[in-house]
Amino acid sequence: MEAKPAIQMRLPFPGKGNAPAAEARTESPVGDEQLMERMLERENLIRALKRVERNGGSAGVDGMEVEELRPHLKIHWPRIREELLVGTYDPHPVRRKEIPKAGGGKRTLGIPTVLDRFIQQAMLQVLQPQWDPTFSDSSFGFRPGRSAHQAVLRAQGYMRSGYTWVVDLDLGKFFDRVNHDRLMSEVGKRVRDGRVRRLIRRYLEAGALENEVFHETEEGTPQGGPLSPLLANLYLDGLDRELERRGHRFARYADDSNIYVRSRRAGYRVLRSVTNFLAKRLKLTVNASKSAVGRPWERTFLGFQLSWKEHRRISPKALHAFKERVREITQRTRGRRIEQVVKELRSYLIGWRSYFGFSEVRGIFKELDSWVRRRLRSYLWKQWGRRGYRELRKRGVSRDLAWNTAKSAHGPWRLSRSPALAFALPAKYFCSLGLPQLYLKPTQPTEPPWYVIRMPGGVGGAES
Repeated sequence: MEAKPAIQMRLPFPGKGNAPAAEARTESPVGDEQLMERMLERENLIRALKRVERNGGSAGVDGMEVEELRPHLKIHWPRIREELLVGTYDPHPVRRKEIPKAGGGKRTLGIPTVLDRFIQQAMLQVLQPQWDPTFSDSSFGFRPGRSAHQAVLRAQGYMRSGYTWVVDLDLGKFFDRVNHDRLMSEVGKRVRDGRVRRLIRRYLEAGALENEVFHETEEGTPQGGPLSPLLANLYLDGLDRELERRGHRFARYADDSNIYVRSRRAGYRVLRSVTNFLAKRLKLTVNASKSAVGRPWERTFLGFQLSWKEHRRISPKALHAFKERVREITQRTRGRRIEQVVKELRSYLIGWRSYFGFSEVRGIFKELDSWVRRRLRSYLWKQWGRRGYRELRKRGVSRDLAWNTAKSAHGPWRLSRSPALAFALPAKYFCSLGLPQLYLKPTQPTEPPWYVIRMPGGVGGAES
């Protein structure tokens, strides 16, 4: 007899045809009203469980860690499933946590419990394949097969087709101001299963716990749950459709929208009309201090700028955030071994390179590589302290040069590019510790040239 895969062992997820008796007391769903049953199918639940375990993350208000979810489900899943089927499941409040934003300030996350993340993930896996094909082709955020890089490419296509003014829209605290009734109206157009609609409403109204104080949530969809990005895209689909109806060229990634026009005058006209539409129809506010009409090379879109030569370059704000993070990792007062510092740096640099390596202006990567090595040399010199002379001699620096460097009145940052430290701690030394390089030699491009990228409305290519 063939053994079952280990992932299925002792998990109380019934397979098809093995539904518990509680299912007989549910509403009588038929056709696409069987959404809850589809959500609770064994295969879907196992996929959701694997995804939540793979993503990890912090505990919610109940303190349950991701590692505790599987044992918890083995005991409590039959009761939870019954509550979901009869429509009485009550989600926990989210735990509010503030994290720093790359451009300064704080972003508030709403962290659901691990159990609620699991249920939301199971729901997402059923709803997203149905909803995603209905969304705009100019929407790129948190959608399967789409990315921020594609949004930037779309923007480049508009710019190269003569739309050299951009309306840069910033929605003030979008995730905190989503109107629940308006959102549920859109959900109701796509979901006939009343149990699923009620469950989504309960997630929206579950409230939040911050510093042991409970806060009701009368509006907004908390950032942090698996379902929030899909609900955000559903809500902003109304904006996308309005921009398409007006014939605008635009690219949207979550709440970051850029509309491309041919003149400054047209840009201000669009900014005024879209601001009014958002306020009246979607109950959203445009942040006037951050929204503007300008040239693409004067504005930032998803961490990039499109220069006057139509090249993608990393924005100054993104470079500043990069240096701040590297400074934090390489603080000379942290007292850690250089191997530990490099290990933390490696994780950050590889992720940063995978995103910003999309830049077409490559020289900056060489400069950043050199700057990172200076930070590490400075870190080591401060750590060596009085034994700096011996460490330099041990690494082959001449006696006079080592002595002059050790007795120098200059600080560690100034000495980090001295001949002695450059010789003692060359680039290959840091490579041997596992430090990745940001600058890589260009390879064969994996993306099509801009002139064959299809744009809606005949924009962006030689075929236009």
